[in-house]
Amino acid sequence: MSDYIIMEQARCPWCEGDQLYVKYHDEEWGRAVTDDNRLFEFLVLESAQAGLSWITILRKREGYRRAFHGFDVEKVAAMTEADIERLMTFEGIVRNRRKIITTILNARLFMAVQKEYGSFYRYLSSFFEQELPVVNHPLRVEEVAVTSPESDAIAKDMYRRGFRFFGSTICYAFLQATGFIDDHLESCPAKTKHTIS
Repeated sequence: MSDYIIMEQARCPWCEGDQLYVKYHDEEWGRAVTDDNRLFEFLVLESAQAGLSWITILRKREGYRRAFHGFDVEKVAAMTEADIERLMTFEGIVRNRRKIITTILNARLFMAVQKEYGSFYRYLSSFFEQELPVVNHPLRVEEVAVTSPESDAIAKDMYRRGFRFFGSTICYAFLQATGFIDDHLESCPAKTKHTIS
């Protein structure tokens, strides 16, 4: 449950019209995530979103949870060709072979980054010179950016490491979702709430 009340008329308008979207906005989007398990979950979901709407992925989130071992990175990294074939018939996710293979590949690379940096959170934080979160001050949805110098740098480095389906725009959405960047509108009561999870 949210620890503060979101006023219907003031929340960011992009989530209006769908209660699942509203719940996501009110309880998750923009809240600081430092836990690697949660970061891996968002990496999987944001990568799956490439070319699709975020609400499509949110509606399949529990399917992804079942398909990918509760987002346990070690179990996902150990998945095999047989798992890929099984998931190609699983209706709970987007059945795109390249995206399924990429999820397994990205899990292995995620673990390599953890080994190098101590945690994936430390890796991501290393790209930011300023204090986190980066707080932007949009008054309207149209003023919200879709990339940043940090998302450009992270996406470029992750591509170099072999990560796929994680370009700068997807990376920026990931940074927004996990609270590295606060892009709530100035009028939104969620603007200054940064609960670490």
